[in-house]
Amino acid sequence: MAHVSIREKLHISTIDARARELALQYGIGIEVAEFCWAQYLDEGYEEHLRAAKDAVRGMGSLWFHAPFAELSPCAIDPKVLKLTRERYLSSVRTARALGINRLVFHSGYIPNVYFPEYFTERSIEFWRGFMSELPEDFLIVLENVMDTQPDGLIEIADSVGDRRLGICLDAGHANCVSPAAPAEWARRMGGRIRHVHIHNNHGERDTHNSLFDGSIPMEEFLGIVTENCPEATFTIENMDAEPSLVWLAEKGYLL
Repeated sequence: MAHVSIREKLHISTIDARARELALQYGIGIEVAEFCWAQYLDEGYEEHLRAAKDAVRGMGSLWFHAPFAELSPCAIDPKVLKLTRERYLSSVRTARALGINRLVFHSGYIPNVYFPEYFTERSIEFWRGFMSELPEDFLIVLENVMDTQPDGLIEIADSVGDRRLGICLDAGHANCVSPAAPAEWARRMGGRIRHVHIHNNHGERDTHNSLFDGSIPMEEFLGIVTENCPEATFTIENMDAEPSLVWLAEKGYLL
């Protein structure tokens, strides 16, 4: 079966220690994940920034993954909300220092902590304000993690109404927390999807397996994404991305 090539849109997360080596080998991009750990925005910041600059040097296509632990744009505690905003703005500044203008943020939704309606309403308010502070050339995407259905992120993206705000569909997260299959998420979100995290699992835990190792029919999923969201880019999120790259090459996705 012939597949659409995604090589020019493909990235490797630096959760794989060999990300730069593999990116150069396959002619693809990088998603910087070092600053997912918010303490790196404080402790040893210059050292971590230098390491990230070394990783992205000479790379043509880049994404930046912002920190997420204990952060939420719909936080009930106003001090947590303030910290979330500060961490997010620090992420924007760090991304700019790396020459990156595309950032991934987790949605922050936690089932049984936030009512879906509250999460959506508060997130719309937060992101409207946050986007007003960003440079015009920046792109922000909101990633599903514990979100059990796509409706909340769809409503947030539509209601904020800013061309610089889109969605990052994480296939593995959808597969292990949602009754709707990742392919259904892609169909329903459509062109709102600007970026996709690809990894697999067996539907029980977020194990970040290779693309072929799990219950997501990855060829079907990639076909639906490339059909419904042809402009979307991709990042492989594996601790060892090489088996996934070999699989993509064998299937004709890296031509």
